[in-house]
Amino acid sequence: MDYCGRHIGPTQRSLFSGTDDREMLVYLSGDISILKRKCVSVIGARDVSDEGARRSRKIAALLASSGIVVTSGLARGVDIAAHNGAMDNGGRTVAVIGTPLQKCYPAEHAEIQEEIYANHLLVSQFSAGTRTFPSDFPKRNRLMAALTDASIIVEASDSSGTLHQAAECVRLNRWLFIMQSVAENPKLEWPSKFLKEERVAVLSSIEDVLQRIER
Repeated sequence: MDYCGRHIGPTQRSLFSGTDDREMLVYLSGDISILKRKCVSVIGARDVSDEGARRSRKIAALLASSGIVVTSGLARGVDIAAHNGAMDNGGRTVAVIGTPLQKCYPAEHAEIQEEIYANHLLVSQFSAGTRTFPSDFPKRNRLMAALTDASIIVEASDSSGTLHQAAECVRLNRWLFIMQSVAENPKLEWPSKFLKEERVAVLSSIEDVLQRIER
């Protein structure tokens, strides 16, 4: 199935502009007031390990129970685990997708996408009918970094597209948290490069996030 089963009536809004960014036009469907709350991205690998998926759900559940909106990209792996972890624990979630609002990718997430735009918030920067490609996903990551107060990387390889969002967090002066298991993995090179930055930290407890974004 290429398209979600029900019609979406998007709200078109200009999100931000600045000296380094052209004005970004986004399309929203759902409860726009969610964006007024503290939002944290939970992101990482599509081909996630069982332990990584468990950690994603747990982090999302802890954030949700603390009143934080969980944001992710509705992709396979870490993303879908994060959305479900938030919703299963009575929290709110935002899905920032890499396709127009009317299209579901991957197709098996159509039901979850419908639930999010009906009861939470669905966000895209792609207008209806726009054809998107894998090369467009870094744009989605840039938007997600701009929308949120912090990002948490649960699991990611040295070649992961998640690192595009990590770089945007640094550029936009947003907090970036790297799971301790990832930061201490000797097989990975990327964590040490980011941990040199002022607003990048190792995540050992959900309090690490809450204390920083509530300042």
